[in-house]
Amino acid sequence: MEMDNRTVLTEFILLGFSTDPHWQLLLFGIFLVIYLLTLSGNATLVILIWFDSRLHTPMYFFIGGLSFLDFWYTSVYTPKLLVNCVSEDKRISLAGCGAQFFFSCVSAYTECYLLSSMAYDRYVAIFNPLLYSATMSTSICTRLISGSYIGGFLNAIAHTANTFRLSFCGDNVIDYFFCDVLPLVKKSCTDTRVYGKILSSMVGFTVLSCLLVILISYFNILLAILRIRSASGRRKAFSTCASHLISVTLFFGSLLFMYSRPSSNYSLERDKVAALFYTIINPLLNPLIYSLRNKDVKEALRKATRTIQPQS
Repeated sequence: MEMDNRTVLTEFILLGFSTDPHWQLLLFGIFLVIYLLTLSGNATLVILIWFDSRLHTPMYFFIGGLSFLDFWYTSVYTPKLLVNCVSEDKRISLAGCGAQFFFSCVSAYTECYLLSSMAYDRYVAIFNPLLYSATMSTSICTRLISGSYIGGFLNAIAHTANTFRLSFCGDNVIDYFFCDVLPLVKKSCTDTRVYGKILSSMVGFTVLSCLLVILISYFNILLAILRIRSASGRRKAFSTCASHLISVTLFFGSLLFMYSRPSSNYSLERDKVAALFYTIINPLLNPLIYSLRNKDVKEALRKATRTIQPQS
């Protein structure tokens, strides 16, 4: 198909991180190990929370929801990345690109909403611990997680439909490892000014509203912690939020670095590294962040290990 003597693209070539065959084999090994560790870590955390009755609390309900999301989140990107590392055929069809783009948006938007729901959960736990179980009932937690997924899907539909209304022309080579909005916009042969305004409004509203919920929750958490008289009590209260704060910083930090800068500051190599954090590294780190310093999870893991070991 042609538009103004330019061929409209029906497929793209994703170059990934390197075109050097030796580097590609090394990267394949690294990303395969990361992928397997991510899947096993998140699946283990979900299974522990599901089967261990001591972990049947609102906080672990949300952690389980985040691990379930991250299990699928990394699968949106890594399998295609692994194939591209060992295959000479690095093509992806326009439909395949749209599908990857859609599920990427679902995962990212859902994680935004889920992290803000977790911040509210921590606020309720510290600000009013006596009413915590009643306030954060199973039905409320289920609604918050369901709402996060519904919000993620609705945003993804709008984001994907708006993006793939554009026509893509010219060179079909994308020096990136997945179909993301910034590389795709570079390939557009239609006016993207209106699209850019809609995109900025949509992403900005979602990210900033989620960050606002997180900031308000932690402002009230800080006030509640300062009212605790004992130093040990303050440390204990803060320790329950530390894991979530690290996760929020990694996820939103990389997102804001990617999408809050003007297009004139667009740097492909720098953005590849930033995108790597919220697409592949963050899902790997979340199980470690929420389990390494958590006595309940470590005890549940020891109990599960003893259970599955053959009786001597």
